Amino acid sequence: MNGAPPAVVARPNEAAASLLRNPAPAFALAIVLVALSFAVMSPAHALVAAVTAATLIVLSAVDLERGIIPNKIVVPAAGVVLVAQIALFPDRAGEWALAALLAALFFILPHLLSRSWVGMGDAKLALLLGAALGWQVAGAILLAFLCVFPVALLTLFRGGLAARKTTLPFGPFLSLGALIVLFGPHLGG
Repeated sequence: MNGAPPAVVARPNEAAASLLRNPAPAFALAIVLVALSFAVMSPAHALVAAVTAATLIVLSAVDLERGIIPNKIVVPAAGVVLVAQIALFPDRAGEWALAALLAALFFILPHLLSRSWVGMGDAKLALLLGAALGWQVAGAILLAFLCVFPVALLTLFRGGLAARKTTLPFGPFLSLGALIVLFGPHLGG
């Protein structure tokens, strides 16, 4: 031991950890979102939304339990979504590609300054979100930060000063922000 106090890492609660041991709730939510995609969107938009939503549910469940966003899921999904967007909506190809790259860069820069600030999984997830949402990814990221803020305050309040070193999985919040941006306009009117 080097004498430094150990970092406090948030352990997922039992409900979150059970998502992967019993994937039925996550699977059911993914099915509902896929069905909702085709119920409220045009077929082309629904296809991209369904793939994106189902992937976000899986990634959120994994991030809640294991604290990682697996490359073997997020990277291929980002590629599939980007290719689908460009094939279905070629007039917006530049938007899909540039939004994906800029969203990823938004998370890579803090990671380069300190690996404890942001994980690379979040940057890869942002790549997927940019490919799926285009310029609307900015709103999804803003919503994610707004959603995580009260959770971070509650964690600090409950854990005291030691909670400053607590790690919160940000992937589920990014996913929530993306799902709100993805489905909100179709459900609000």
